Amino acid sequence: MTVARHAWPRRGGLVALQIFAVAALYYGSAELGLLQQLVRGQVTPLWPPSGIALAGLLLLGPRIWPGIALGAFLTNISLGPSVLAVLAITAGNTLAPVCSYALLRRAGFHNELDRLRDALALIFLGAFTGMLVSSTAGTGTLVLTGVLDAGDFWPTWSVWWTGDAMGVLTVTPVLLLLRSARWPRGASPARWAEGILLLTATVLVGFLETSTTPLLFVGFPLLIWAAFRFQLAGAAPCALAVSTFAIIAAAQKTGPFAGHDLFTNMLTLQAFNASASLTALLLGAAVSERARTAQEIALAVGQLAAMTTRITASDRRPAFRVGEGERAVGDSARR
Repeated sequence: MTVARHAWPRRGGLVALQIFAVAALYYGSAELGLLQQLVRGQVTPLWPPSGIALAGLLLLGPRIWPGIALGAFLTNISLGPSVLAVLAITAGNTLAPVCSYALLRRAGFHNELDRLRDALALIFLGAFTGMLVSSTAGTGTLVLTGVLDAGDFWPTWSVWWTGDAMGVLTVTPVLLLLRSARWPRGASPARWAEGILLLTATVLVGFLETSTTPLLFVGFPLLIWAAFRFQLAGAAPCALAVSTFAIIAAAQKTGPFAGHDLFTNMLTLQAFNASASLTALLLGAAVSERARTAQEIALAVGQLAAMTTRITASDRRPAFRVGEGERAVGDSARR
């Protein structure tokens, strides 16, 4: 009883620390996301807090949902037209990742993202389905409070939904992989050189994306390279970097985003971000699953070889004939 009585305050303190940490990360990433706002100062093409919220739920459990609510409230209190509107938007921003978490757990999602089905579940359940809640609640609140006209519902809703979905597709995989990340021991110098080369190429692609030349497509060979050589550990950060550079280019209206209206730029940007994220997730998960299957096959072959060796060795042992056995027993009896 004494041990249990002392354990409860420690566990409660840990949970409270996790809640405040999630709230701080949510608020800080929201401020970064709002730097690239496109609609009414609070709708962005990439909303990192949605990815942080879902990753927090997957890693720490549903008990940290108050941290999501607190972070969402602090973010929207200075943006919302009224307290009731802020509470409604906060509720939507909290329920969306909770719904995504419930759907993923129902589907048997693995945090390691080592199966193709996990990538598909994150895309269609975690991002596309779960984020319908926040976009519908937020846009509907803005229309009902008179901040937006009824005719602006669908354009704003589409930006809100894709922004939240992109946050899940780009940020959540990186955070899930960071927890299981380990320093690569025993890596060859060639492997380190390849990693440095990949990082350098990512920076160069970023400069090309934000330049006046429309070269967004150069990011896809980079994503394929990262997925095949470094699996999701390399593909997920590359997808986040490529999408971030594309958003900066869209905000500056450079490259393929120059000379177009908001709708065209949003369509181009979100199509590119979605394609980059899907390429990284699907290829990375497929390569990881193939590597795991190859390891399982190699292990099974090794076990089968060892079993065959034992069986062969046992078959080679000398065996007594029946007559010899009877004579040996008789001799021992006479003695």
